[in-house]
Amino acid sequence: MPASPARVATFDILLRVEQKGAYAAELLHSSRYAKLSTADHGLATEIVMGVLRWRSWLDEQIAGQSSLRLAQLDLEVLTALRMAVYQLIFLDRIPPHAATDESVELVKQSRKRSAVGFTNAVLRKLARSKPSTPSAPRITKCKSSRELSDASAHPEWLVERWVQEYGPEVARKICAYDQQIPQAQIRIGQSVPDELMGVQLAPGQLLSSARRVIGGKLIDTRAFREGRVVIQDEASQLVASLVGNGAKILDCCAAPGGKTRILAEQNPDAKIVAVELHPHRARLLRKMISAKNVQIIVADVRQLPTAELFDRVLVDAPCSGTGTLARNPEIKWRLKPEDLGELQARQLAILLSAMQRVASGGRLVYSTCSLEREENDAVIESALSSSNSSFRLINCHELLLQLRESAELMWPDLQSLACGPCLRTIPGIHPCDGFFAAILERT
Repeated sequence: MPASPARVATFDILLRVEQKGAYAAELLHSSRYAKLSTADHGLATEIVMGVLRWRSWLDEQIAGQSSLRLAQLDLEVLTALRMAVYQLIFLDRIPPHAATDESVELVKQSRKRSAVGFTNAVLRKLARSKPSTPSAPRITKCKSSRELSDASAHPEWLVERWVQEYGPEVARKICAYDQQIPQAQIRIGQSVPDELMGVQLAPGQLLSSARRVIGGKLIDTRAFREGRVVIQDEASQLVASLVGNGAKILDCCAAPGGKTRILAEQNPDAKIVAVELHPHRARLLRKMISAKNVQIIVADVRQLPTAELFDRVLVDAPCSGTGTLARNPEIKWRLKPEDLGELQARQLAILLSAMQRVASGGRLVYSTCSLEREENDAVIESALSSSNSSFRLINCHELLLQLRESAELMWPDLQSLACGPCLRTIPGIHPCDGFFAAILERT
């Protein structure tokens, strides 16, 4: 009997994430899996994201019942085992025999028949022993980095960094937040589109223009399918709001386009140039952006084909994404400590180039969705020391206060959003992804 469509899709997505460096959220929303029923898509999403969130913990359970080291297993076999173990331990509504039998079937369909008996034996043992489900209370009680790493399924080197940077209590909150299913967040105008009336929405927690999806199927709505409503974390929306108003705006590294949309919404009469390096991402950007005042250019920001100056510039730099692990858990398994230095060099080069495009008296917002100092404060410090003092760092508190006075920013504790003069949101402390933003003004 063939495996169910939901599990076939799950298996395919997890293999693509491992083998091709794909992102699970993008795959789940791609046309490739659009024919899945609502129920099947929901189950696939649950298993895919659950396996990626808890991968190291699942591997520990498998290793405890395996006669072979995990490194000896083919990826197809290990993936099928992870899927089954997640269902056995986390999904009470899935009968144990269904989780086991379908994963065994996936091994067969992958032409790994020699591993069928092994897979079946491991899963039968785990079904009998059924370890207790990891929990947030356990995470919050961890005392050492190693204990926190094991309990929250995070790489120990990453946990150690957060303990050193933010302290053990905040590090525990970050890890606990990463292991929860985050609510989808969207931005809307003055009224809710008619097509969203079947979706249950709650007010945003940071911004009055944001909404949290608490029920219904947003991805099934016409507004979502047509790109008129997009999922965008509230911290990401806040960063775009910091750019403010200008007559000529440059949006560097613009794809996927959520911030570009906000810039166009805030500046309907401005000339906005959105730059994207990769042609395929630029095509997606064109589909998302309908505003006629946005010009999309495929180019490297470090070598822009124009000498034009802008009074507002946004540099949403490519980064590690460690502030988005609740939504993109695969990042924590592919990121290495040495990657941070390479990212920093790229970010600094992009920022220095973008600074050359800022007009006198103009402002630049540099942002990342990273929690790492190398990609944030260190980049700003290097850029300011390299720019011959033609820029100064603006205190973001002034802009946050203006946003609160305009009733856009609702978060009561503005001080918690700031790290010195810069914006910093922290998962678990704030109800959103982890973002950093610094505002530079050309004197």
